[in-house]
Amino acid sequence: MVNKILSDIKGDKVIWSVVILLSLFSLLAVYSSTGTLAYKYQDGNTEYYMLKHFVILFLGFVFMYLMHKIRYVYFSPVFQVALWIAIPLLLLTLIFGLNLNEAKRVLPLPFNLTFQTSDLAKLTLIMYLARMLTKKQDHIKGFKSAFVPLMIPVLLVVFLVLPANFSTAALIFTTSLVLLFIGRVNLKYIFSLIGIGLVALTIFILILLQLPEDRQGRLWTWQSRIESFTKDTGDKYQIEQAQIAIANGKFFGKLPGNSTQRNFLPHPYSDFIFAIIIEEYGLLGGGFMVLLYLILLFRAVVIVTKIPQTFGAFLSIGVAFSLVFQAMVNMGVAVGLLPVTGQPLPLVSMGGTSIWFTSLSIGIMLSVSKEIARKEQEKEELVQDEEAVAAVYN
Repeated sequence: MVNKILSDIKGDKVIWSVVILLSLFSLLAVYSSTGTLAYKYQDGNTEYYMLKHFVILFLGFVFMYLMHKIRYVYFSPVFQVALWIAIPLLLLTLIFGLNLNEAKRVLPLPFNLTFQTSDLAKLTLIMYLARMLTKKQDHIKGFKSAFVPLMIPVLLVVFLVLPANFSTAALIFTTSLVLLFIGRVNLKYIFSLIGIGLVALTIFILILLQLPEDRQGRLWTWQSRIESFTKDTGDKYQIEQAQIAIANGKFFGKLPGNSTQRNFLPHPYSDFIFAIIIEEYGLLGGGFMVLLYLILLFRAVVIVTKIPQTFGAFLSIGVAFSLVFQAMVNMGVAVGLLPVTGQPLPLVSMGGTSIWFTSLSIGIMLSVSKEIARKEQEKEELVQDEEAVAAVYN
């Protein structure tokens, strides 16, 4: 059974290797960083969170495997419908979502899981842009014919995510701009989209400022985080504890399970898991993890250069850039290069549906890479057939 599954695994072997290594890092880091959480909520059962995380990762691998077995061209119609399901779900989340840290980002699911609807919106928007950019390549420089149909869903998704999650909205907007640029959309339209986004954000903030303080949402959270990052004011506790963890790690680290800052650092298993990894595995381990994400992006670029269909190229680079950009943001926060954002480290931070959507995204990349291998095999078989025919006649 296992041998049959292994023989059925196709696609880019380097991507599979990166995913396995990141998952191993994830299991070790989550087990090490959830000790305090286990004593607080699970009567000292330190295996509880690791086992839960293992099950979520395992299901993520199942989703990845199933996704990579499907030809990527079949994703297009399904995800086009899913985008128009995701948009109402974003609105539903803003109204009825669970209030966590003064923000409604998630909908409750059974088994104490939560569903962050922005994850679905991000993946379906990338799929939508990849499809539309492919369809409109013949008149991609047009305003009404190409730019407007591309711009409307981007702005709609971003401004539904923005009130509860500024960093995710910025990530989605940036990924969309990169896809539009790669898709050869007129640069003046891309810059106009940036301008529209900045003006709309300014208007949104001005409107919030006119409301009573208890209805201003995350506005003061954004302000305090920016102030604590740019000035010697505000709460720097999280950043200071992360920097202590990084300093303690030195080059080779304190070895797995020996972190001390996991007892002081808020969310060491999610937002600041990279700091714990550096503390335990040192600069060497942290640098290796950065390299893994860069390899993932590089393999996406390789896929783009080899895939004959434009849709597959846009799809691969879109999901890869989104994941790697999110990883770099998380790492940038941990080392003090960026203000606190709350973005998890893809496939490493403890989570639920976020890991599953990451797995689906990687499964899409593997599906596209599998198509390259299939085309190359068909070409080899054609050459062999031609050589066999030539040998008969000769």
